[in-house]
Order: sequence, then structure tokens, then C-alpha cells
Amino acid sequence: MSTTSPATTTISVSGMTCGHCVSAVSEELEALEGVEAVNVDLNAGGISTVTITSSGKLSPQDIGEAVAEAGYLMVANDA
Repeated sequence: MSTTSPATTTISVSGMTCGHCVSAVSEELEALEGVEAVNVDLNAGGISTVTITSSGKLSPQDIGEAVAEAGYLMVANDA
């Protein structure tokens, strides 16, 4: 059984404080294979919620590495 419905992954990221931070994290996550959209709910100086829509399930390790590449820390995920 194959479905083409998008998968949604929600993660928490610490350290983001401004629009540039959001852009950096979004750019890295959008580079992952299958990622269709990234939505960031910025909580400046606190824990921001990032929702990733993708064509399939993403590896938590890949997501963590992408966030780290942007210079931030993933503190939790629902994957």
C-alpha cells in the first residue's frame, strides 16, 4: 500500500531569535529530500516550534543534522 499523503514532523529548536535564524533553519531543512514546506513559529530566545511537511517520513537524525548545520539545536521531535 503506497500513499502519497504528506507527512508532518514537528520539532522544537532552541536558539533562534530573529527572521534570519528562521531563514537559516528553513533553508537547511528544505534542502532535505522530500521536504515540501517548513513553517517556523518563532519564540525569540526560547524554544521555537518548527513544522516540516514532506512527501515521506524523515529521519530524525537527518532533521537534527540539518538544524545543527544552520547553527541551532533540536531539543525535541515527534518523529
